[in-house]
Amino acid sequence: MDRIVLGLAALGRPAYINLGRVGELLAERDVASMRAATFAVLDDAYRAGIRQVDVARSYGLSEEFLAAWLDERGHVDVEVSSKWGYRYVADWRPDADVHEVKEHTAARFREQWAETRALLGDRVGLYQVHSLTVDSPLFADEALLDALAGLAASGVRIGFSTSGAEQAAAIRRAFDVEVAGQPVFSAVQSTWNVLETSVGDALADAHAAGKRVLVKETLANGRLVVEPPAALARIADTYGVGPDAVAVAAVLARPWAVALVGPSSQAQLASNLRAVDLALTADEIAALDALAEDPVAYWRHRSSLRWR
Repeated sequence: MDRIVLGLAALGRPAYINLGRVGELLAERDVASMRAATFAVLDDAYRAGIRQVDVARSYGLSEEFLAAWLDERGHVDVEVSSKWGYRYVADWRPDADVHEVKEHTAARFREQWAETRALLGDRVGLYQVHSLTVDSPLFADEALLDALAGLAASGVRIGFSTSGAEQAAAIRRAFDVEVAGQPVFSAVQSTWNVLETSVGDALADAHAAGKRVLVKETLANGRLVVEPPAALARIADTYGVGPDAVAVAAVLARPWAVALVGPSSQAQLASNLRAVDLALTADEIAALDALAEDPVAYWRHRSSLRWR
């Protein structure tokens, strides 16, 4: 399970944009219920051999839930990655007009790193800029870059996540950033799935250069489960698994990728993890590759998904 990371984006807050999520949760998504659901999924993931967990400051109470679980269970072998740059502002209301607000500044970084550190201490091995874009003000903010470089020098790996049709350009620009002759970033977390493959070459190049590559949104925010393309459904039927397992297996078929799964329940996690037992054939991979959409169209569709 060293190429699987458990993400808590769908469990740390009452609303998210994943299709097929609501039916997996209790009708009352209060803090106590979501905390219990998070603990149950974390327990199952740990039993399955997963030792990497991804959270973020904007994932509601994900850091708090994870910290409490680690303290209660006493696990010391779990690698934690988190992200800064978005603030959760929905106040636990699923119907909030705005759920998170983005700000990439030195002040926001320092504030959120202090919050993350207060909860998770020295367990955080990777701290990422949340949703870095090619036109981000970060690239011209010397104070921010110096602060990130300082954290990297202390031994915490510094990375960034990407979204949008220009992910590849953002990746290439970010990995060129240096402070005092040293690269600032050594990891990237990007959206790649059988519908959105445009960033693949950039991720392969990053891996070849020794960067850590995490792949998020492996199920296209649930689209590949709720409305799987015919080719994906056929392959799933062949192996007797859900379309989610095939979608995750397609990520694992890329030697440069570590797959991040973000289940909403224990059942979804178990279904996702069947991917590790699949060995897709070259013909099956080719059939899945043929499903790729135009990236602009893909991201337009994603932006239309509602928080629920």
